[in-house]
Amino acid sequence: MPIRSLAPLLEFSRLGFWIYGAAVVMITTLVYRDHKLTPLKPGVESLAVLRQEPGVLLWVDLNQPTTEEVTAVLETVFGFHPLTIEDCVADSPLPKIEDYGDYLYLVAHSIAYQAGNGFTTSELDLFLGPNYLVTYHRTPLKAVQAVIERHQRTPSTLVRGPDRFAHGLLDGLVESCQPALAALRSEVDKLEEGVLINISAEELFPQVVALRKDLSRLRQLIRPQREVLMTLTQGKSKLIRPTIVPYLRDVGDDLVRIETQAATWAEQLILSFRIYLNKSGYEANQGIKIITAITAMTIPPLLIGGWFGMNFRHMPELSSLHGYAISVALTLTSMVGMLLFMRKQRWI
Repeated sequence: MPIRSLAPLLEFSRLGFWIYGAAVVMITTLVYRDHKLTPLKPGVESLAVLRQEPGVLLWVDLNQPTTEEVTAVLETVFGFHPLTIEDCVADSPLPKIEDYGDYLYLVAHSIAYQAGNGFTTSELDLFLGPNYLVTYHRTPLKAVQAVIERHQRTPSTLVRGPDRFAHGLLDGLVESCQPALAALRSEVDKLEEGVLINISAEELFPQVVALRKDLSRLRQLIRPQREVLMTLTQGKSKLIRPTIVPYLRDVGDDLVRIETQAATWAEQLILSFRIYLNKSGYEANQGIKIITAITAMTIPPLLIGGWFGMNFRHMPELSSLHGYAISVALTLTSMVGMLLFMRKQRWI
């Protein structure tokens, strides 16, 4: 569909959503003049003109765009490298950063977690130029929408560069990890509580393995994003102002804390499993001690019963009038004595 056929677009809301026919075009554009937000809601056709206007700062967000919109914005208006557009449209498994001189291309991920289903990620692509930021994502991202709404609510806030938008987005992606961390914390706590109650090994072992796998996956997701933040904070790119570097470093520190927390939880799981094994071993030993004590208490009856059960012809005790009573008393006395001895020795 040619780009000119998008001309009869109707404005849908103050965020810059348009309707064309039956399709919803999710393109949000924030225009800043002299560092302040303006009420402009430009169409795709006017972006190229605004981009060249002195003192203008643009943020164009493409949310689930069509192929024609991707071509119009990324290729025609901004003229990004074909490789970056190809990487943008295709899923990238890992975050990355590439410097093309007049713009930076970044790939970051939003992380979500659901117990039993593991982690899911949603990609966010950023094109950071000298006076613009273009973002692209195939699914709606709460972090992006939150940053847009925050700027809409405070139009008087001064924004002196697109790196401020980029910092807000990267910080929002890190904050979006908090529900996943809370869910993991809950799973770890639940498993630790299970160790102290009568949870079976058949239940515990699969849970420990699955949870450690999730924690390892979280670290695999966080580590590349931390490396991207570290690259941004090195100050090598002219597109990142020195005033933004400390803010980006703070985001990187948050990622380090998340990775460290995941490693700590993994160690806690191993410790909990060891506690369970020790607890199980202790309980097994207690059972063996009781069984051993009961066996020891049966020795006197066995000895006495064996003695009186021998088939000798001349056994005076068998013809005694009080032989039965004496044998019973001797049996009970020896069993009680054995019990008191074992209690004194703390064997039972």
